[in-house]
Amino acid sequence: MYFTTDSAAKPGLPFYKTLLCLLCVLILVVNGISLARNLQSLRSANELQHQGARVSDKVQYLNVLMMDAESSLHGHFLSGAESYLGPLRTARAEINTQFAELQNLLADSPSQLKNLAQLRSLTDRKLASMDQTLAVYRSGGLGDVVKIAETAESQSVMDEIRLLVVIIAREQSELTAARSAAFYKEYHNAVVLGIGINLTAILVIALFYRLIRRSVFSRVLAQRALEHANDTLESMVVLRTEQLAVLSRHLISVSEEEKAKLARELHDDMGANLTAISIDINAVTERLRPEHAPLAAMLERARATLVDTVQLKRRIVENLRPSLLDNLGLAAALHSYCDEYTQVTGVDCEALIDGDVDAAGPMQAIAVFRIVQEALNNVAKYAHARHVIVHLAREGDDLALEVSDDGVGIDIGAAREPKSHGLLGMRERALLLGGSLKIKRGVNGIGTCVEALIPLVQQGAPQGASAGMISAPHPQAGDRIPSSQPCSTLPHIPQGLDGQLR
Repeated sequence: MYFTTDSAAKPGLPFYKTLLCLLCVLILVVNGISLARNLQSLRSANELQHQGARVSDKVQYLNVLMMDAESSLHGHFLSGAESYLGPLRTARAEINTQFAELQNLLADSPSQLKNLAQLRSLTDRKLASMDQTLAVYRSGGLGDVVKIAETAESQSVMDEIRLLVVIIAREQSELTAARSAAFYKEYHNAVVLGIGINLTAILVIALFYRLIRRSVFSRVLAQRALEHANDTLESMVVLRTEQLAVLSRHLISVSEEEKAKLARELHDDMGANLTAISIDINAVTERLRPEHAPLAAMLERARATLVDTVQLKRRIVENLRPSLLDNLGLAAALHSYCDEYTQVTGVDCEALIDGDVDAAGPMQAIAVFRIVQEALNNVAKYAHARHVIVHLAREGDDLALEVSDDGVGIDIGAAREPKSHGLLGMRERALLLGGSLKIKRGVNGIGTCVEALIPLVQQGAPQGASAGMISAPHPQAGDRIPSSQPCSTLPHIPQGLDGQLR
């Protein structure tokens, strides 16, 4: 038997625990957003570095193209071979493409665009100068070219191109360095923020874990306390049940003793008094009959009432304690009771006795007889049976009783109701002597079968009246199958006794 504190409502976390859960989730979401932003910043920094490297490569490539073009032109002047003009043609073809790509790469830097425009102007001037020098060479010869080369303008343009290339590359490097420094500063701040968020998340999780741990411990302690209370209550219930069972068996034993004592007193004292009264009435009647016939008739009526009183006394005595049980034994008492039960109820009742059942002691004999009485009364009231078999056999040191009928059978749940006093009484009588009692369906589910096993000798218990205080073990739940409507009736004593005085 266990109690529970669970209610029908759905359980939920307290508000502060729910708030901590939401705060922890919010911190983790913010941490995830911060990580995503850091990743985006890292990608931007990588793109800036890549852009700076490409700008440096392309301006250096422009410088190389111009230098190669100038060198190829000099080689053409010295050798006169057209093959030396290949780098010049390449420079003319590549310069526009390179400047277009640099325009896109430096679109976000106005100063660099200004430098790029100046570099484009110098490059165009240098290429125009090269074309002019090549035309002079082809029309006038090498001497005119030498004169042109001796001028300072040609060399100064090339120097300016180199200087601008260096300036563009340096400014791009400085710009990349500045952006990298800004990124690393932002990244440092993001790392600090992330560490703070993680520390806060760890603190919140630790606090939440502490709350959950405290809640779990509280629940465990409450559960242990509840189990302890349940165990204590279960022990008390078992103890009280055992005490009630002992009291019930004691009351049954005391009841049988009182019935036997009362039956002896009625049989001896009241029987003797009634016999004496009957003798006196007979004597007075005989004397008055010749001369006082009316008085004699009144005495005859009184004697008839006395005979009825004797019969009532006999029925009361038989109800209290069957005389055949004490005088002729258990077998004869059962045979006689079954015969009279057939005459009174019209239900065919057959008694089958196997073995020396008369060896049973007084307590065992009266217990078997009362169980048979109660079972047959239930058959007469509820079973609607046509045939009943009472089978009593001795099996070693036990008496095995079986009362079976062909009636309507038992109801599965009725016998477990608290008002099933008759069935409980049969069970307690069996338990009083250390035995057991089962009530179940008959063969093939037809009718009802009452089975009882009564030991002939109680282990470790004295015979007699004190046996009622012995605490017999309780049967298992399967030992008693529910019967039909609960029944508790007075034992049936068939009518038709001869009315003789005892």
